[in-house]
Amino acid sequence: MDESRLQSELIPRHVAIIMDGNGRWAERRGISRVEGHRAGLESCREVVQSAGDLGIDYLTLYAFSIENWNRPKEEVRELMNLLETYLDKEIDEVMRRGVRVRAIGRHDRLPPSVRTRVEAAVERTRNNREMTMVFALSYGGRSEIVDAARKLARDVEDGKVDPDRIDEKVFASYLYAPDVPDPDLLIRTGAELRVSNFLLWQIAYTEIYATPVMWPDFRKGHLIEAILDYQKRERRFGKTSAQVSGSARRHE
Repeated sequence: MDESRLQSELIPRHVAIIMDGNGRWAERRGISRVEGHRAGLESCREVVQSAGDLGIDYLTLYAFSIENWNRPKEEVRELMNLLETYLDKEIDEVMRRGVRVRAIGRHDRLPPSVRTRVEAAVERTRNNREMTMVFALSYGGRSEIVDAARKLARDVEDGKVDPDRIDEKVFASYLYAPDVPDPDLLIRTGAELRVSNFLLWQIAYTEIYATPVMWPDFRKGHLIEAILDYQKRERRFGKTSAQVSGSARRHE
């Protein structure tokens, strides 16, 4: 895919990815699902590098969902091991590229060794500014909303927040990473057409792109293809086409 076709002024600021298809990719090749997840690490490596090269400011990767805890224990254990391996091997390259690592989710459920590595990566990269990479680990969109509601309810009970002043902006400030802008583009690999409990609050006006490409096969060219499709769309945010085009002309 030709990168020169991209319009630099229309590069999405925040891209979120549901990395789906590792298991099916492996099963079609007669190998274990774990090998599929291992192959998916190479896609993570290339997409992180490519996102930075293309000028994307935020990249959120759906690495492990709340529902994934229900998978066979052996598979979960291997996924945790692979996550540790990825953080150990990639942290130096992440630092070299100036990438800041963040993590969202219910991390109390993560094994201590994984949680320690995640926290270390977050701390070590805290001052990096080239791109922010957000790992959604032990994450669920509904859980995030519930957790935000609980924190807000406690502050209301303690008299810190007036319930009559609660609006969308106030509620959003209680989410896991309120300073991270909502995704402009959500990519789902693996031919599925659902959002799977991912960033439910944040994707209200996100453009969605689904591809049949399984995650282990996803490379820079596929990312560019998704962005090219995104750049063809008109983002209206509830307005009419005439309003959007008129606003664009006024800002030229």
